[in-house]
Amino acid sequence: MKFVDEYRDQNQVQQYAQALQTLMTRPWTIMEVCGGQTHSIVKYGLDTLLPPDLTLIHGPGCPVCVTSSHWIDGAIALAQDPKVILCSFGDMLRVPGSRTVSTPGAPADLLSAKAQGADVRGVYSPLDALKLAQTNPERTVIFFAVGFETTAPSTAMAVYQAARLGLTNFALLVSHVRVPPAIVALMSSPDCQVQGFLAAGHVCTVMGTAEYDPLVETFQVPIVVTGFEPLDIMQGIYHCVSQLEEGKAIVTNQYKRSVKPEGNPTARQLIDTVFQPVDRDWRGIGVIPDSGLELRSAYQQFDARQYLAANWETTLATAEENPCISGLVLRGVKKPQDCPAFGTACTPDHPLGAPMVSSEGACAAYYRYRPN
Repeated sequence: MKFVDEYRDQNQVQQYAQALQTLMTRPWTIMEVCGGQTHSIVKYGLDTLLPPDLTLIHGPGCPVCVTSSHWIDGAIALAQDPKVILCSFGDMLRVPGSRTVSTPGAPADLLSAKAQGADVRGVYSPLDALKLAQTNPERTVIFFAVGFETTAPSTAMAVYQAARLGLTNFALLVSHVRVPPAIVALMSSPDCQVQGFLAAGHVCTVMGTAEYDPLVETFQVPIVVTGFEPLDIMQGIYHCVSQLEEGKAIVTNQYKRSVKPEGNPTARQLIDTVFQPVDRDWRGIGVIPDSGLELRSAYQQFDARQYLAANWETTLATAEENPCISGLVLRGVKKPQDCPAFGTACTPDHPLGAPMVSSEGACAAYYRYRPN
């Protein structure tokens, strides 16, 4: 199959691993931003092929994982309204909320709310939720929107279509986040060890590469836009290390078969039309300026927060679970196996934190491919 089999060629992957051995003259630390890349690295054992002095750090590139617990608490509260159909992507249904705000027996996640009678549905697209609103005019259909810039266009299209159709029973709980401000936050952290980045190819398919140029200039770190297959990632690592060895810091596009410098102008315009940047609280990281998206004033009638208490964001606790160290994992400070609960108290069936739930979560990747 074109663009799959050839990017899983074991011989070529080994050639890049050997080239890195020859290239490196000192230790380097690189972060892959995207959880999809993390899963490929762990699944195919790419990190075990690298020189001992080349360290890969797993970044906060799982949008389900970084969704703050108070947003999940808010979604649970909305779902418990019998007039509401609450929709979201499947991974989101099992991510635990704060649990500290629940009365005994109250649901800790959306799937538990469903088990207790709430009408919670997993969907593949926000447009599926829009169709539900059209066919259930007596109910309010709320889509819990999460994801990076990759999924933001489909959410924007759903609300854009809802406005055109004049729907009054469709709403969004928007928790979209943006990648560049997260890189700024990571590089500004006093415990940052990152010397180069592998940027998420699917985000750049939408947004292009230009927004990374100021980051490269400010922090003098190379950023390589990379795909998700083994050869993509090994090429990306090689390009990044090459820059580090030469003392360069530029944006390089390894994923040219999908990413154009300008991205997808139509999708970008749709995002800008419907959403505006806003400060956003990232689970385990904290508030990052301009890192989120919220509906512009022209679409405020579709904001599901109007159905919540006015002070919901301050009254719902955001304390993370103990002994879960998901915040340290999401910041790249710790690896999943450093957590005392990994594989024992915390498993995919009984997760303590979001990285063990999501298909892009680092803990889930290690549990599936490297449990010991």
